[in-house]
Amino acid sequence: MFYLSLRVVFDFSSRYATHSKGQKSKIVSRSRQKYDTFIITMKHHKYYVYILKCNDNTYYTGVTNNIERRFIEHTEGLDIKSYTHSRRPVSLVYYSEFSNIEFAIEKEKQIKKWSRKKKEALIDEQYEKLPLLSKKDFRK
Repeated sequence: MFYLSLRVVFDFSSRYATHSKGQKSKIVSRSRQKYDTFIITMKHHKYYVYILKCNDNTYYTGVTNNIERRFIEHTEGLDIKSYTHSRRPVSLVYYSEFSNIEFAIEKEKQIKKWSRKKKEALIDEQYEKLPLLSKKDFRK
């Protein structure tokens, strides 16, 4: 988590501020400057969508707010019911950072539906291949 300071016009009755991307953030602290303008410190979180490569060469896609902690949980196999428990050791092959949890969850769900080849193109940073791998090949 990190803190961001910026100038906005503040509504005295609100405990939230809307920043440039339209997201509402809870105000942690504020200090009066002049007129109705305040410097607002907003608490921002980081979220991660990640892909693990399992010992059986399958991929696991997940979302978390702490990539290091979550990787340790997968590595140590803390949850017997989890997909990765019986497929250890796992390796972190991809992750992407988001500031909005809803968008991160949306991306995780999208990637989970992708084919193995498309996930591997993402992992290998072959972004130009992603649109081509989205198209169904009807020649069989």
